[in-house]
Amino acid sequence: MDSINSLFLIGGTLIALSILASRVSSRIGVPLLVLFLGLGMLAGEEGVLGLQFDDYSQAFLIGNLALAMILLDGGLRTRFRTFRVGLKPALSLATLGVFVTSGILGLLAMWLLDLTLTEGLLVGAIVGSTDAAAVFSMLRGQGINLNERVGATLEIESGTNDPMAIFLTITLAELLTGDVGGISETLMRFVLQFGLGLAVGLGGGWVAAKLLRWLDLAPGLYSLLALALGFCIFGATSAAGGSGFLAIYLTGLMIGNQPGRHLNHILPVHDGLAWLSQIGLFLVLGLLVTPSEMIDYAVPSAILGVALIVLARPVAVMLSLMPFFSFRWRELFFISWVGLRGAVPIVLAIFPVITGVENANVYFNVAFFVVLISLIFQGSTLAYVARWMRVALPESITPDRRGQLGVLPENDYEMFVYKVENESLDDVPIRLLRLPSGTLISAIFRHHAMLHPKGSTRLRLQDVICLIGRTGDLPSLNRLFNGEAKLKRERAFFGTFTLDGEALMQEVADAYGLTLSPGEQEMTLGEFVALRVGGHPVVGDDVDWHGFHWVVSEMEGNRVTRVGLRLYH
Repeated sequence: MDSINSLFLIGGTLIALSILASRVSSRIGVPLLVLFLGLGMLAGEEGVLGLQFDDYSQAFLIGNLALAMILLDGGLRTRFRTFRVGLKPALSLATLGVFVTSGILGLLAMWLLDLTLTEGLLVGAIVGSTDAAAVFSMLRGQGINLNERVGATLEIESGTNDPMAIFLTITLAELLTGDVGGISETLMRFVLQFGLGLAVGLGGGWVAAKLLRWLDLAPGLYSLLALALGFCIFGATSAAGGSGFLAIYLTGLMIGNQPGRHLNHILPVHDGLAWLSQIGLFLVLGLLVTPSEMIDYAVPSAILGVALIVLARPVAVMLSLMPFFSFRWRELFFISWVGLRGAVPIVLAIFPVITGVENANVYFNVAFFVVLISLIFQGSTLAYVARWMRVALPESITPDRRGQLGVLPENDYEMFVYKVENESLDDVPIRLLRLPSGTLISAIFRHHAMLHPKGSTRLRLQDVICLIGRTGDLPSLNRLFNGEAKLKRERAFFGTFTLDGEALMQEVADAYGLTLSPGEQEMTLGEFVALRVGGHPVVGDDVDWHGFHWVVSEMEGNRVTRVGLRLYH
């Protein structure tokens, strides 16, 4: 009983401290995942609590469960529209990119650590993939709003590159233990990993999404059923020789893109489960490491970590994204910098330990050290580099709260809650507000009292206003309630003037005294900017032309609908 009580006490304390550390992380600029690892190390055998934990098999099981949960949540939050610009480059990074990164680091590890070629390549394979937990956590935690091309590429890459790293790690570990089959067997396993993961993930996810939408359950059961179905698909795919990680990510993707009231109950719960998975995973990995052993590998691991950041990842990004001409050099630089390593390399480093690979402690300690370097140097500078490389869009206002009403099965009405901070709305009667058609003001709260809105009711700063509308109304509502400070930031980014994307280029040229080449006169401004961008434009793309920056400020599908005009500065 004492051991059980101790488990509850210590486990609860560590999780509570990890959650409280999130407040510290934003203030001191240290990535949150590093604090989770640090707490685990402090509680470990050479830390304050002196807890003995060296069960690698149990840690491997916990790692797989946690990563599956994180990838499921990542898939739930990925929208199909991001595949418009991000799918092909992300898949190139998730396959060729991982292969190139692993090869460069493997050759360097062979020289630095005095290993054989196979052993060196195993080190490279272990640290070769970016980590979904690290990428999702850092980008969301720092509030970075990336342009769609960069954000979609990173989001899809981090959710799909694990199978390649796992395949390389298992194959190389089996080579070292003598259990590997022939070339045909290895190639078949490669095809099975990706083929089964893709087929079962999409098929099983489609069935799960339809089932969740069709069933009428108690609100708390939707999230549990989604988790159970995701784990079933993960286990079945892995048992059949496929990639369970790819399958569960695609399952989340299919569920998250099936509209219905069930998502209101699933997403908040899974957000908490993903955080719990990250906390538990990094605490366990921190407990597993022995700091005194890491010191012996500090110098070569530090060189490997730096080489990963400044050499291996940039080369892999350049080779993988070279066929995609729409990427600008500053976008390539940022994608190179966001090659974050997290829990995945450490979990993969456990595999040589449990399979009996010689000198397995080398792989674990080197991987742990490289992850720390990546999280500290890359993770703590993401926001700065995003602004420096101009891949971050200006922060815009969003509803303080929103929630579906559960009235319609599709395209349901939602409640949007805003605080009035735009000074231009002060003392304005609500009948003069330019609201989207079909949007209704349901209530206004002032000084904690509810007012029943009428056409003559005048808004005041700091009023809380509740509106009923649909998702398609959000862009107009966000612009309406945008504060002056945020409007200035948007104007500095997009330009003071915006033009209709349907305006003819001949008219634009006549108005601004510009010269057009043959064939451009009949184009619309949106078509012209899309052509200059190189296809697949996204909000934030800009074209330097005739002394102006022509900046894409709004899009509808693949069509540019608004273009900002910003002077050179």
